[in-house]
Amino acid sequence: MINRQRKWMLYLLAISVIGWGFTDYQVIFQSLIIGIAAGFFNLFLLQKKIDIMGEKAASNQTAKSFGTLSRFAAAALVVVIILRFPEHFHIIAAVVGLMTPYFVIMIDFIFSSKKTTSTKRGE
Repeated sequence: MINRQRKWMLYLLAISVIGWGFTDYQVIFQSLIIGIAAGFFNLFLLQKKIDIMGEKAASNQTAKSFGTLSRFAAAALVVVIILRFPEHFHIIAAVVGLMTPYFVIMIDFIFSSKKTTSTKRGE
């Protein structure tokens, strides 16, 4: 699941880079690139924290939080950069880029749950 989500995020990042290089909407794609890059970093942090939490739960230890502060800090950094250079970035496109990992997670969950419910387990 983690590898699928990372692969889709890299595909979306590559599509944004191609869009930035070959279209006239460079400001939009630039903003998408910075948003998707920060979102990809946030996805990586979230997946790492979930792995740590799973290991702690398996050994009956208490786990810390999911690292919400570090993910908020990355998003805040993107917003600060965009507000500092408004002629180079578009705020809405960057926010869409920041939200992209969560869309990828939801879509991946929908497809994987359909796959597991359509197959018979153990029969």
